[in-house]
Amino acid sequence: MIGLIVNPVAGLGGTVGLKGTDGLTEKALQLGAVPHSEKRAVRMLKQLRLNVCTCGGTMGAEAAQEAGIDYTVVYEPSCTTTREDTVKAVKAMEEQVDLLVFCGGDGTARDVSSVTDTPILGIPAGVKMYSACFAVTPESAAETVHLFVDGTIKTSFCEILDIDEELYRKGVLSVKLFGYAQVPKHRKVQGSKHVGNDDYQKREIASFITELLREDTVYIIGAGTTTKAIGDALKVDKTLLGADILKGRTLVKKDCSEKDILEILEKETKAKIIVSPIGGQGFIFGRGNQQLSPKVIRHVGTENIIVVAAPEKVVSTPVLHVDTGDRELDKELKGEHCIVCGYQLATRKEVIS
Repeated sequence: MIGLIVNPVAGLGGTVGLKGTDGLTEKALQLGAVPHSEKRAVRMLKQLRLNVCTCGGTMGAEAAQEAGIDYTVVYEPSCTTTREDTVKAVKAMEEQVDLLVFCGGDGTARDVSSVTDTPILGIPAGVKMYSACFAVTPESAAETVHLFVDGTIKTSFCEILDIDEELYRKGVLSVKLFGYAQVPKHRKVQGSKHVGNDDYQKREIASFITELLREDTVYIIGAGTTTKAIGDALKVDKTLLGADILKGRTLVKKDCSEKDILEILEKETKAKIIVSPIGGQGFIFGRGNQQLSPKVIRHVGTENIIVVAAPEKVVSTPVLHVDTGDRELDKELKGEHCIVCGYQLATRKEVIS
């Protein structure tokens, strides 16, 4: 039997630029955030076609019902769900299931893994997903579950990581190891993210990119140390972990939400997005930069995306991934992309969804 737990507020802070949702659910909703974790759970369940043991309402039953699969409710959450509901749900179902599938981010992974030794698998739905327990997409989560149920793949111990959200919102990346969990071992389950330190190469990339900037063009620059180096080269205060907007070489707005970006794009005729794969995970969209939403990407145009990455990351990342939440857009983004990896240096890398 498979267990399913959905964190209904996971990922709320992403599109509104809060860099996480822990303790900020109400603020995220006030800023216009729209829950999306249930939709991602439905995507997985439609591919799964197995009975699940789950929770009532928004913590699982509604997703199972929408997906049209049979389910058994073993825990009824409170009206406003908290981490305590997640913990209680795990305890209610852990002895009845062989694999606990949860839909959320690193915070949910911590809550689930802290109270069970049952193997776990994450459907990616949070703002932060540094842990090694997440499938690449909801569909690959379903594939992993099937292979686990069939006995084709086994489990291995993987890292459960999380960051200090208060420091994260101040632009400081502090990743901590909180434990290990058994996770089905499959190539479509991501590895844990890591932080690199190749400053010289990043400065070379930044030097080249700054030479390409045009005064009549808006540049939406995503998170990461490589993109931060571009801001440093321009002597502007670029945020490390947020999305910022330049007009030519001038900083227009820092730490933007999706709404901020769209409002500025409405006034401009030329725009480009500059992004870098975050850590060792290989995602250019859909992890840690949800402000760069499908609406933003479509407005700018897929042909106006510049990907930058230090050579070490290019070598250590076999393929790049996208998981925007818009499956048609993900298909458009698939294929070979040019990656700027030094001063007047570029390579090509396959992007998959």
